[in-house]
Amino acid sequence: MDHRTRPGGIAPHIPADAYRRAEATGQPIVIVVNDAPPTGIPWRRLLIPFAIAGATVAGGWGLVAALCLLLDAAAHTATVIAGVAGPIGVGGITLRLARNKT
Repeated sequence: MDHRTRPGGIAPHIPADAYRRAEATGQPIVIVVNDAPPTGIPWRRLLIPFAIAGATVAGGWGLVAALCLLLDAAAHTATVIAGVAGPIGVGGITLRLARNKT
């Protein structure tokens, strides 16, 4: 069944005697198929773009959430390192990276 055949539709039937008569005399066989296009909304044509757009939006929000989590972890790591390191001095200038809690 190809993609153009409606479900439940079968090929047109040619009676055997008509086929044999046409084959013997050489006259052409004309097959008339009354096929109406399906009525209604083609849901697949509508749903696929919305599914792609929804997946794109969900992926974008996931990317934003992962970036926020990564930046939060980096900020906490920098705070811990600054608290443990204490003051840093270079050439007589001392820089305190974090304040004492007391």
